[in-house]
Amino acid sequence: MYARTTTVRGDPRAMDEGIAFCRDEVWPTVQGMSGCVGMSMLADREGGRCIVTTAWASDEAMAASAEMVKEIRSRAAEALRADAVDVEDWQIAILHRIRPAGDGACVRATWVDTMPGEADQMIDAFRMALMPRLEELPGFCSVSLMIDRMRNRGVSAVTYESREAMERTRDAGTSLREEFAQHMGATITEVAEFELVMAHLHVPEMA
Repeated sequence: MYARTTTVRGDPRAMDEGIAFCRDEVWPTVQGMSGCVGMSMLADREGGRCIVTTAWASDEAMAASAEMVKEIRSRAAEALRADAVDVEDWQIAILHRIRPAGDGACVRATWVDTMPGEADQMIDAFRMALMPRLEELPGFCSVSLMIDRMRNRGVSAVTYESREAMERTRDAGTSLREEFAQHMGATITEVAEFELVMAHLHVPEMA
């Protein structure tokens, strides 16, 4: 499975308008494309940043959609009054759910730079050592890990049932990710928290 993330940094005052556009225009458009297996949207209302992730059954399907989504992406950026748009392609390495994310769910995302050639080792360590400990955190719903082998990068997203649950796990989450990064020789480049405003991912369990 593969995914394309579109990160938009825009006007916080336009966030509701942008979310509505993605829900009413972008998702129906993307949903009809061959090989699409879902879409999610994360939003930081205060910072005016959102991340739209589309998931694809194959690398070929994702590549074939690249030209088709350009126009709708531009319109979404306009709705969000974007200052910057960043598009990245990933392989979905892990997706593990123990409960569905309902209304009010939030996500903590962590980006890391990895050692060259260590992607498979990181995936195995994440699955065996980190994932069982994440499951024990209060309010845990799901976790995903996406990797970019060419650029030696990865991003994990842990979904919690509520903002309160996410906030209660900050200290534990910090300890877990720092321990994991040190073990893997990886560098944490960013940690950010978002509201999960759209969750239409139909990617099967990949744990």
